[in-house]
Amino acid sequence: MQVVDIWRYPVKSLGGEQLHVAAVGPDGIVGDRSWGLRDRSTGLVLTARREPALLFLSGQYRPDGRPRITDEHGDELADDQALSERLGRPVELVAADDGPGTFENPMNVDDETDWIQWQSAGRTFHDGRSTISLVATGALGEWDRRRFRANVVVDTASDDDLLGVEQVGSTLVTIRKPIDRCVMVTRAQPGIGRDLQVLKQIIAERENRLAVGATIAAPGSIAVGDAVTGDPVVA
Repeated sequence: MQVVDIWRYPVKSLGGEQLHVAAVGPDGIVGDRSWGLRDRSTGLVLTARREPALLFLSGQYRPDGRPRITDEHGDELADDQALSERLGRPVELVAADDGPGTFENPMNVDDETDWIQWQSAGRTFHDGRSTISLVATGALGEWDRRRFRANVVVDTASDDDLLGVEQVGSTLVTIRKPIDRCVMVTRAQPGIGRDLQVLKQIIAERENRLAVGATIAAPGSIAVGDAVTGDPVVA
């Protein structure tokens, strides 16, 4: 198995950036999910579950401070006022380092009702405790991989092949569990239309799971072409 794609998403729920090589720290790819847009009226960190327009913006990591955020035309939204005007609600860019964020998710996919809330683990705005995600090319099939926002795409037939992974490039990982999917995978983004059938198919055929989440056992780096190794899991 080897790495064929690497993605970093500096701002939660915004489009990300494709990398050839990534530094990996204790909390995942450096800069990944390190910022979010908080709704000033509710105190919640927005995701594309609640605000689909986020996926038409994109974040680029800046190691020395605030990420660069652009719209689908490449125009920069340089401050909170510009972001608030674009989204039609008062928002502020916040760093995950400043403390956990609270997110929400609709349990009813068809009409997007029955919203629940949960809090991030801190230091990053990842969902849950996994801080890096891997997905098999075979699991993606013909779907656009941007729908699933995995950090590392691995050239292998099935996500089952990833359950025993211990090393990606020079980075040691601990696989936690397959990732449960939500309405995010149905959202439109540049070049991708809204499609509820994506989630319904994952629910019906894969028990609502696609990709696997992991934590970092020992930081290192990951590059396209790197080997992905570990002991296979025997069912």
